[in-house]
Amino acid sequence: MLIDDKLLNIVSEEAKASPRLRMNYNLHDSLDDKVQRLFNAMEPGTIIPIQRHQNTAETMIVLRGLLKIKIYDDHKNIIEECILNPLDRKFGYHIPKGVWHGVEVLSSNTVMFEVKEGPYAPLAADDIML
Repeated sequence: MLIDDKLLNIVSEEAKASPRLRMNYNLHDSLDDKVQRLFNAMEPGTIIPIQRHQNTAETMIVLRGLLKIKIYDDHKNIIEECILNPLDRKFGYHIPKGVWHGVEVLSSNTVMFEVKEGPYAPLAADDIML
C-alpha cells in the first residue's frame, strides 16, 4: 500500500466532513491486534481531552500540519509542551505509558501517524482529566 498525498488527502477530507473534525485510517486489521497503527487526520477545533494510557506508550509522528503536544502532571499543570512541525524538523513525540497528555491541532489538513500497543481499549473515566 502506497502512503502518499492522495491517501492523506482522502483522510483529511473525511475529517473535515466529520462532526468530530478527525478521522482515523487504520492500518491494523482488527481492534484486537497487538499493535495499533493508524493515520489520524485532524482539523483545528477537534476536541481531544487530556488523557493517559495506563497500559501502553504512544508514539505520534506528524506527516503534515501542526500539532501542539502538552504533557501534564497529576494536578493538570503543564510540565512540557512543544509544537510538532515537519517543516521545522520536529516530527514526533513519544509518550510513555501513564503520562497525561493533550493534543491541540494548529493547522488544517494535519495528519499524524500513531502507534500504540493493542488491543484497542477505550479510555476509562479515570484516564481523562477534566
